[in-house]
Amino acid sequence: MKDPARFMEGLNIVLKEAWRRPKYRAIMVAVAALAIIAAIATGAAVAHAVDTSTTTATSDQAMSPYAMSVLGKAIGAGLAVGLAGIGGGYAVAVAGAAAISAVAEKREVFGSAFLFVVLGEGIAIYGLLIAIIIAFVLPTA
Repeated sequence: MKDPARFMEGLNIVLKEAWRRPKYRAIMVAVAALAIIAAIATGAAVAHAVDTSTTTATSDQAMSPYAMSVLGKAIGAGLAVGLAGIGGGYAVAVAGAAAISAVAEKREVFGSAFLFVVLGEGIAIYGLLIAIIIAFVLPTA
């Protein structure tokens, strides 16, 4: 990248244009929230994992294997919840819109239409379950 100022100016233009569209605005807010939550979780995990009583912090010292393991688990759990939440939200949005239109036309399809909406929400629940397994069941180095 030869000119970072021009890159940032172009990125600013693209983000302003995307912010004007409600669909992209929701995606941008979700990604920003996911990034903030992942940063907080990662910082908390690293702060918990680093034992300050046994190590002295120097600029050339690497992280301990335990800290790296906890950091990897935190990132993996955050990705599992975040991506499953985005996928589940998209599935519920699409299936919910189709279910509403189907029920509006024919009332007796409510049960089967509702089932597809619930299956879409199950994706997010599976992501949360995987994050719990990553955080509490997988061994730490």
